[in-house]
Amino acid sequence: MNTQEFTKTMPKLLIRLAKKYAIILVLIGLVGLFSAISPVFFSWDNFVNIFTQQSYVIIAAIGLSFVMIAGGMDLSIGYQMSLVAVLTSMLMKWYHLPIPVAIIIGLSVGVLLGLINGLAAIKLKVHPLIITLGTMTVFQGISYIISKSNSIFGLDPAFKFIGQGYVLGIPFSVILMIIVALVASFILNKTYFGRYIYALGGNEEAARLAGVNIDKMKLIVFGMCGFFVAIATIVLVARAGSANSATGPGTEFTCMTAAVLGGISFKGGEGKIWGVITGVLILGVLSNGMQIIGMGTYPQYIAKGLVLLAAVGFDTYQKSGKKRRNKKIDVKDTTKIASAS
Repeated sequence: MNTQEFTKTMPKLLIRLAKKYAIILVLIGLVGLFSAISPVFFSWDNFVNIFTQQSYVIIAAIGLSFVMIAGGMDLSIGYQMSLVAVLTSMLMKWYHLPIPVAIIIGLSVGVLLGLINGLAAIKLKVHPLIITLGTMTVFQGISYIISKSNSIFGLDPAFKFIGQGYVLGIPFSVILMIIVALVASFILNKTYFGRYIYALGGNEEAARLAGVNIDKMKLIVFGMCGFFVAIATIVLVARAGSANSATGPGTEFTCMTAAVLGGISFKGGEGKIWGVITGVLILGVLSNGMQIIGMGTYPQYIAKGLVLLAAVGFDTYQKSGKKRRNKKIDVKDTTKIASAS
């Protein structure tokens, strides 16, 4: 490649890279901004704190990502967390079940709740957004009934290690988050099942014609979401050292914002795990930085809402741009065929 060709292609390459990794540039920009405002922000302890605080959110967002990539939505994950948190804590504290048994039951209940969402969406032939809008209130009601609106304190230190312990100086919750992210990324990028998930979200009818069992795929995806959400719940409860029915609700909004911000389309068929993690970290850095500089909780709500609106707007802009490009290509192809004939 000569100098002239390099000069022409380099700006295009930089623009392409900037679009692809724009979310990472946003994260770096936020870190730089808050570091300039407050030296306290730019410290190893604070970065470890951010990762520890956001570890359970990242795990839950990964679970939601599977559903969103497949073209669905789950608004009930916060209330799934409420039910799993209360049930798991009750089994350990009130019924004195061994910690591994209580955790296994909690994870199983998470899978069951996800399967209920998937089955309802399939049988009622209604979009999962509406289904989970209904099931979220059901899960919340069950959580309050079984807990009798009581908080559960004094969980075993061995259980709290999951959320509070360290291994070689690294928080165990962060290690668990990394393992979950690697497994999820492998499933989506290196397996046929992952390709089916992208196909399902990209074009459900085309996936069906290609031989994909649509209903089975939806059930599995919602079950996986419930499983990851249950893992996130265990981490959250272990970190807090207590649980009640208010544990979890609100997480669904953060996960949805992070997923869209990280490049997962509301229409499905697109997105990567690294993007979701970056999206969560952007929200975490935003929240942490605003706290450090003295801004309250309510301005954080406003900031997160604006971030969600910006992410949805950008997603819509990208989709419309692709449609316009595809139409231009179709017109060119039609013109060529007409000229040839």
